[in-house]
Amino acid sequence: MFSKACVYGIRASTYIALNSLDGKRVSLKEIAEKIDSPVAFTAKVLQQLTKNKIIDSVKGAYGGFEIEVENISKIKLDQIVYAIDGNNVYAGCGLGLKQCNGNKPCPVHDKFEQIRSDLRSMLENTSLYDMTEGLEEGLTYLRR
Repeated sequence: MFSKACVYGIRASTYIALNSLDGKRVSLKEIAEKIDSPVAFTAKVLQQLTKNKIIDSVKGAYGGFEIEVENISKIKLDQIVYAIDGNNVYAGCGLGLKQCNGNKPCPVHDKFEQIRSDLRSMLENTSLYDMTEGLEEGLTYLRR
């Protein structure tokens, strides 16, 4: 459903948020390791997230990536998805057909509209803070 870059963006943002709640900045290498992503690919994803003001990049010897604590509960997953994948997850045919629409629907068109609506609702109502809950206790995971 999401591109690989988007999945890594959600994982990376969640890991950065978790560390930011503890007052820590994290390095590119640490993020890539913790989310099980190639370093070069993670760098490109983090660049997009920084450009879209979802995460902050701090240069220098004590630099790294962070998110202002007061923003962690305000940043919703739909912002991350949009920053990386645009609105593609809400558009297009569930079967990949070019001409699928309300006038010329594919066999799953109507069912897929409900799934998209539910997905949009979940993404718009889930914050990065929500994503961090359970990680420290090992109830949820960011790595396979």
